[in-house]
Amino acid sequence: MTQEATQACLIMDSNALFVPLQFRIDIFEQLERLLKRKFDLILLSTVKQELERLAKRGTPKARKEAVYALNLAEKCVLMNVDKKIGESLDDVIVRVADELRCAVFTNDAELKKRLRDINVPVVYVRQKSKLEADGRL
Repeated sequence: MTQEATQACLIMDSNALFVPLQFRIDIFEQLERLLKRKFDLILLSTVKQELERLAKRGTPKARKEAVYALNLAEKCVLMNVDKKIGESLDDVIVRVADELRCAVFTNDAELKKRLRDINVPVVYVRQKSKLEADGRL
């Protein structure tokens, strides 16, 4: 994925990949409806590592959900990113989204606020039944 990509991009937070299990929402169908154009779903390597860690060491429920999320993640473009010293996973998402001017799909309230503060569009679940966006996609 390069910055001169013509398609829109959407970075997937780990919790976005749990949405189909939690809310019975087909995120791929809903994203097509919401975005109304071609887009690349981006899975940051740091997010994939977090899901892999959960799949191995989480509670039985978390392991099952993480394996499901990793299967969904196969539909995403994997982007290798480095986690800088002192950075949290959310810091990496914010940094990459800002650098690429790429929207983010997350339900994390604090992460949504941080992204909105730097004018990065955010896709999230609304009313436990549909996806919605804040900002221009």
